[in-house]
Amino acid sequence: MLLKVKARDSYFLRKTLLEFSQAEANRKANFSFINTQSPTHQSQNFYTNIFSRLKSPLNLFEAKRLHALLIVNGFFHHACTDRVLGSQLVNVYGKNGCLQEAIHVFDKLPQKSNIAWNSLLRGFVDTGQFSKALEVYHLMSRQGFVPDDFTYPIVFKACCGLDDLELGRKVRDMILFSHKGNIFVDCAMIDFFAKCGSLNEAREVFENMLKRDLASWTAMICGCVQNGEWFEALSLFREMRCEGFLFDSVIVASVLPVCGRLEDKLMGRALHSFAIRSGFESDLFVSNALIDMYCRCSDTSDARIIFSDSAFKDEVTWGSLIAGYSHNCQFHESYQLFLEMMIAGIKINSKVAASILPVLGKLKFIKQGREIHGYTVKLGFRSDTILGSALIDMYCNFGEIQLAELIFRVISDKEITIFNSMIVGYSVNGQIDSALMIFRKIWDYNLRPNLITLMSILPICARSGAIRLGKEIHSYATRRILGESVTVRNSLIDLYCKCGYLELGMEVFSQMTGKNTVTYNTIISAHGIYGLAGHVFSFFEQMKAAKVEPNRVTFISLLSACSHTGEINRGWFLYNSMINDYRISPNMEHYACIVDLLGRAGRLNEAYRFIEKMSISDVNVLGCLLGACRIHNEKQLGERIGKQIVSKLKDPGHYILLSNSYASSDRWKDKSNMRRLMKEKGLVKKPGLSWIEIGPCIHTFHASERMHTEMNEIKDILEILLSEMKEEGYIVLDELFGDSDELMN
Repeated sequence: MLLKVKARDSYFLRKTLLEFSQAEANRKANFSFINTQSPTHQSQNFYTNIFSRLKSPLNLFEAKRLHALLIVNGFFHHACTDRVLGSQLVNVYGKNGCLQEAIHVFDKLPQKSNIAWNSLLRGFVDTGQFSKALEVYHLMSRQGFVPDDFTYPIVFKACCGLDDLELGRKVRDMILFSHKGNIFVDCAMIDFFAKCGSLNEAREVFENMLKRDLASWTAMICGCVQNGEWFEALSLFREMRCEGFLFDSVIVASVLPVCGRLEDKLMGRALHSFAIRSGFESDLFVSNALIDMYCRCSDTSDARIIFSDSAFKDEVTWGSLIAGYSHNCQFHESYQLFLEMMIAGIKINSKVAASILPVLGKLKFIKQGREIHGYTVKLGFRSDTILGSALIDMYCNFGEIQLAELIFRVISDKEITIFNSMIVGYSVNGQIDSALMIFRKIWDYNLRPNLITLMSILPICARSGAIRLGKEIHSYATRRILGESVTVRNSLIDLYCKCGYLELGMEVFSQMTGKNTVTYNTIISAHGIYGLAGHVFSFFEQMKAAKVEPNRVTFISLLSACSHTGEINRGWFLYNSMINDYRISPNMEHYACIVDLLGRAGRLNEAYRFIEKMSISDVNVLGCLLGACRIHNEKQLGERIGKQIVSKLKDPGHYILLSNSYASSDRWKDKSNMRRLMKEKGLVKKPGLSWIEIGPCIHTFHASERMHTEMNEIKDILEILLSEMKEEGYIVLDELFGDSDELMN
């Protein structure tokens, strides 16, 4: 036998086949029994009839009847020269999922054809036995059979299943050397290279095609989507349309996620409209893609409408909207939909569980989170890395970082998603050093950071001032062609600007071909922090000219810039424009900006009237005005605001602000009362924090902390600096600093 197969009971098999044979012989009395003769000597009608039946869709019972008929008519005799009927039988068994029967027939064939080889290859690939499939392919080559146009696509699928890029390249070279490739084979090559992460080679195959059909365009566009090249995918789609191709439901379902990633709602709506006109809006893949697109464009209302109108919903449909609500921070809606799914009797799969677990973490639903964790373990999802990642997210949001670490350690087959979740989890819990440490461990597991990793670690570098590591990550992203991502570049702009390298941030901004709302928000906010108000308004004009829609964050930065420059009229104009032109309802941060704008200008009563007219009240806005009252020495209004704050507030920062206001007015008794109230309510101001990056290490210092390993050396240097300051004529205020020990406090 050519392949090892499970031993079969030949007696009962033969008995069954003979029984089928007898039944067939009784019905086909005109067929004569032939033992060893070639089919060319048999009735042409018999041969044509059997061939026709083998080519038509058959169930397993009918396949076995034909199998018996071929045996008794000698088609498996060693002298039979026919290559067609037995090979077709292998194909029939393979299509019915009977791989063992297909192998048995294949081994018994006296003459094999490419149909038999291809059928066996496909059977192994369809059952996920990719290594076995490649063994068959190599055996086929050794026995002198030349692979055809149907062989290569199956072989590429097997290579893809094993992520064997090198073998795929060898197969490609063989095609180029000995075979004139066609569209069918080229599409398989594009799909293979794209799925294995080698998009450049996929592009090369696509660009060298003399003729392209809809399938080749689909393969290339899907390849770009799979590799996160959203802009290129959209560009290819537009190019395809210009060449006159009419797209189908597959293309629409592939491009809609791109619109979601790029937040291109206009293009998404156009595709939605086309789907309605073309009649495939009800296609399950299209409707699921539409839900995902609208959710990523922050339009969960339209996503819910499509969900409700869908006649048939699968787990992906439910999971898409559950994840969509979560993506838009609508955690209660996400959880409610999950409960509806349970009531509807839809079983939870690993993807749905992975969508709802982070939601439970955000809502702090610890009991429900643990229950679903237990349920997934019972279903055998323990080794699922996506689910493991979701569990880490959930427990980190619960603040149970040790449980998250335990799950991380238990997962044996670690993928990059697991590391990404731990990085974010440490960041959420303020463990910056641990986040940086787990990031460095990625290489120990022979893994490489992906887009999500970079998007997670760069903000941590910005928060901790780790500019050196940030530059290394920038270099890595450039080498791995990950730096083209809009999100990564946005994070790089934020990193450089927050670490004092505005010119590097501007350099990244200038090099970007595609900019979104976050891009402009980041650069506008950065220039606002640096006090470059003129640049802030200039970038806003660029944003409008590029037809990029501003959001709430945009106007917070703009109003803050107006506050710092004292441009009250421009501030009111932008505030009203936000409400009337862009239909954005103001929140507390916008209110605080207006109060700060008026407070800095000394228009305190106007600011107070504005607070009284606010649709919702917030003590933080009152605290903003209290600070302005202290600066402008407005004691009466400050007293009134202070009483309102004390009755509502639990933030120690505002108590200290009020205490300092009393001190500046020599009201020492009131100051003491404020400090006493803080102690009674257990309010403690968080200590100040500073840090410095030296080499690969980040040294952190808290106010009043003396735990640093080099504290004695630091104190010695401070004493030297204070001494030098005195020698150069600077006055050191002893009542504020005292000696260097006091300075360290």
